Amino acid sequence: MADSLQTVMDYAVAVARKAGEVVQTALAGDRKVMTKSSAVDLVTQTDQKVEKLIIQSVKEKFPTHRFIGEESVAAGEACELTNEPTWIIDPIDGTTNFVHSFPFVAVSIGFSVNKQ
Repeated sequence: MADSLQTVMDYAVAVARKAGEVVQTALAGDRKVMTKSSAVDLVTQTDQKVEKLIIQSVKEKFPTHRFIGEESVAAGEACELTNEPTWIIDPIDGTTNFVHSFPFVAVSIGFSVNKQ
């Protein structure tokens, strides 16, 4: 991999902070809630917005990297971990808390190379 892991880590932190600002702003407003696989598997427009923001931001810096996003996979995209540099995203880890305005949520971003 041409990019150093430190460069990737630094960028992941910056993107997570930007995404966290979107989540914090949304916590103060109305949230449109939908379900995925069951009535207790929730997703919000903010989940989708944050995942899109993360993917677009990362693609600008690392255009050849791949992505596995919780909301993208729920919408039918393939969930395939390869040896390629791959970002694994849960845009709002704690969606149930988010839906109920509990501020105990996180933006979770993982990174894998060679399936590690």
